[in-house]
Amino acid sequence: MNDILETARNLRIERGENFHDSLVESIYSEAAKIAKDAVSTPDSNIAFRLDKTVDRLVTSRWLGFPIMFLLLAVVFWITIVGANYPSEFLSTLLVDLGHPWLQGIFLSLGAPSWLTGVLIDGAYLAAAWVVSVMLPPMMVFFPLFTLLEDFGYLPRVAFNLDSIFRKAGAHGKQALTMSMGFGCNAAGVVATRIIDSPRERLIAIITNNFSLCNGRWPTQILIATIFIGAAAPPYLAGLVSAAAVVFIALLGVSLSLFVSWGLSKTVLKGEVSTFSLELPPYRPPRILQTLYTSLIDRTLFVLWRAVVFAVPAGAVIWLISNITISNLSLAEWFINTVDPVAVIFGLNGVIFLAYVIAIPANEIVIPTILMLTVLTIKAAGAGAGAGVLFEMDDAQTAALLKQGGWTLLTGMNLMIFSLLHNPCSTTIYTIYKETGSVKWTVVSTFLPIAMGLIVTFVLTTIWHLS
Repeated sequence: MNDILETARNLRIERGENFHDSLVESIYSEAAKIAKDAVSTPDSNIAFRLDKTVDRLVTSRWLGFPIMFLLLAVVFWITIVGANYPSEFLSTLLVDLGHPWLQGIFLSLGAPSWLTGVLIDGAYLAAAWVVSVMLPPMMVFFPLFTLLEDFGYLPRVAFNLDSIFRKAGAHGKQALTMSMGFGCNAAGVVATRIIDSPRERLIAIITNNFSLCNGRWPTQILIATIFIGAAAPPYLAGLVSAAAVVFIALLGVSLSLFVSWGLSKTVLKGEVSTFSLELPPYRPPRILQTLYTSLIDRTLFVLWRAVVFAVPAGAVIWLISNITISNLSLAEWFINTVDPVAVIFGLNGVIFLAYVIAIPANEIVIPTILMLTVLTIKAAGAGAGAGVLFEMDDAQTAALLKQGGWTLLTGMNLMIFSLLHNPCSTTIYTIYKETGSVKWTVVSTFLPIAMGLIVTFVLTTIWHLS
């Protein structure tokens, strides 16, 4: 056995690290030559040449990444601009009209005030907020993202990222699982099954949470719009907001590479394996199938999951906001206790409590934050009303948060913490099922939180020193 291993080591030194790549490339080149000599495809020559021309651009060493950044920015800009009007309409329908109407029904039935509070002021308003805020951007973002996926562009993104992941000591297929994580981190964790190496698969599982999932996109878009975009001139607000969201997404990719490199050099040290990625041909957009896939399979599925978790979360928020001890609600006790610590990280007790409540689903972070912000404003005697909470106009939402003590720094740190915090409960359970290890599940859960606190602390320190 030792002789065999020694022979293998010598051959690896003689052949070089890129022997596998060279061998596969030579096999494909020879196969392409044989196919060119033996097969005649006159009808597909034009399409083939067009595919090759496009690939030379989108997978170019110099143009590949700028094109990727530009496409992401355009998608986010269209999402930010296009979601405003339907969001305002849904707010008027579900909140301004629906909430008083339901309150009137409960009042006419003689329902006790606590039941009305739990069901209408808590559960219903939380669900109404989720629908009003999340549905419009998802209806714009997911069809655009699905079009890029069906067109065949996403495999080109994985191709561009492959060499970077290999240099970071990770498997090239991690680029594919990371892309899957942009839809759902739990699905991204399951997708790591395509990686044969247990070591590299574990790296991909641990770092998948750095991909912004469906539940975190609305938070990023909303906060970028009402804080980052508002700091720019009106004619640049949309572009600046889109650029901020792109920056956070790329920060997640960068941190994924950094952590992958750190793990591969320390506790998960080992040899990097290689793989061959065959790029599929470009396909014309299939509008009807794209609409079905994005609106039914993605938008409505994610929205339903958000509503399912938002209803009990809204009831819990109302209860902890109205159950008092020594004239302070349970929520106020938590917020007042945690707030001095949270300020060190440029956040506040409301955000910390919101992320505790939102462990089942990232989708309910924003409604939880706003409901708790109203609570703190009322407790401070500022006189905020429940109706202020659910005005969907971005300016009024920003005014509410600023009334609760938020600044541009708070908004920036929330965007970072939205990227760097624990996975949702579904993803945590999926990690445990895939790894079978409590240790690695704990690492995957708490590593992002530690990194999020470090990054926000550094940013807050620099902000105050400048």
